[in-house]
Amino acid sequence: MKHKLLLFVLSLFAFCAAFAQKVVKKANQSKPNIVYILADDMGYGELGCYGQDKIETPNLDALAKRGMRFTQHYAYPVCAPSRYILMTGQNSGKAFIRGNHEWGERGPVWDFKAMEENPYLEGQYPIPDSTVTLAEMLKSAGYTTGMVGKWGLGAPFTTGFPTQQGFDYFYGYICQRQDHTYYSGHLWENENRIPLDNKIQAPTVTFPKDLDSRDEKNYEKYAQKDYGPDFLIKAALKFIDKNAARPFFLYYPTPLPHVSLQAPKDLVAYYHQKFGDEKPFLGDGSYFPCRYPHATYAAMITLLDRQVGELIKALKAKGVYENTIILFSADNGVAFNAGVDPVFFNSTGPFKGSYGWGKGFVHEGGIREPFIVSWPGKVKPGSTSNLIASTMDMMPTFCDLLGLNTPKEVDGISILPTLLGQPQKNTHPYLYFEYPEYGGQQAIRLGNWKGVRLNMLKGNTKWALYNLESDIKEENDLAAEHPDIVEKMIKISKQEHHTPALSNFLIPVLEQEMK
Repeated sequence: MKHKLLLFVLSLFAFCAAFAQKVVKKANQSKPNIVYILADDMGYGELGCYGQDKIETPNLDALAKRGMRFTQHYAYPVCAPSRYILMTGQNSGKAFIRGNHEWGERGPVWDFKAMEENPYLEGQYPIPDSTVTLAEMLKSAGYTTGMVGKWGLGAPFTTGFPTQQGFDYFYGYICQRQDHTYYSGHLWENENRIPLDNKIQAPTVTFPKDLDSRDEKNYEKYAQKDYGPDFLIKAALKFIDKNAARPFFLYYPTPLPHVSLQAPKDLVAYYHQKFGDEKPFLGDGSYFPCRYPHATYAAMITLLDRQVGELIKALKAKGVYENTIILFSADNGVAFNAGVDPVFFNSTGPFKGSYGWGKGFVHEGGIREPFIVSWPGKVKPGSTSNLIASTMDMMPTFCDLLGLNTPKEVDGISILPTLLGQPQKNTHPYLYFEYPEYGGQQAIRLGNWKGVRLNMLKGNTKWALYNLESDIKEENDLAAEHPDIVEKMIKISKQEHHTPALSNFLIPVLEQEMK
């Protein structure tokens, strides 16, 4: 009798456990997991699905085939403000962070050995505690939030630290300067430094003139043991494994392919064989020398593509892939220094990509980015959208998805209807860009018109005007022929510009025009 009773109790326990699992699974299915992957300094044309024919990106190309590829998606000219706009949904005319503020008043922030000894020198100017971030919004909706990669919006022991801005878990680089080398002395896990087995080397070196620049062995000293991206992907996979039973948001802002040019030997060798011999990059005083710059740059993007494949594999292994939205984009356009060759790779696709047209500038090659969204059963496979969209649209899109009120400070729109194949009734009347660095710049996308104003710190007040429908390279200035359009640009500029809270981001011309 006792034996039968024990069997009954065990059976009842098994039934209850199975029922509970079904209830949890059903509840979780109502909230899709979100994985947002952000590349660093990737050009619009550096993926196969966007026309790249030298660099191999099979996993991202397959992701585009399974989802939607956007052709008119915008970010920002450089890292930190682009990430701020993604996290807050605000445009750059009122953003707290509008440039890369290194917070230099703390001391020798560019001294890599000093940073290793003193964590108070790490990180960029911190965003305020009052900031409402995408992570905080998703956490309030019941998501477990994790960030693995490069932050750039704060420093250790400040309100700008990721775990102070809505992330339950953080692993990676708190500081953008730290990942100018992929062999840093440490990474961060939450508020703790995690040492790496690397000797501290500043990338501010040039190749010795007394050595043979064609000999690979003379470059070995610029690589060490612990390669940062290897640790990042492991942490991201661990986060998925640990949190697969509940709705989660994984923000994966990889440092790849930001320079310095450093990549696994096997991938570099593969592309070296594919491209043939090439001229070495001997250093520029800011980034490490590299024997095969073309091969190494391609290797870094292919490594990123492989990591995307690993993330997808992990989602499938945990049985949550079908209920996961995967988004991929980049923070700004392709770099122009440290051995990166956007002309060789046609990195900006149909846009100009040489210096002055890519990273750091408000021309199309600096701010238009690849954007891929996959969501099995929801987003039509192999679809393409020409919707004019922006990274600031992520906050309202996820609010719309989850039935939440969008914060009133947000300037983006929900693109959920487009993702679901429904009419997109709410569109951007225009996109406004304001950037206080590289001479001071503004840009406005108004339909097919693109207004650009450069050299504002030198007092320039004139706008250039381009018709992107017929002049995608922004070569023919039509401002003199369309003064009415220029007047609209000026009106938008005055409407969207707000005096920045931080003096580093002031553009005196704009403040004068506001009077």
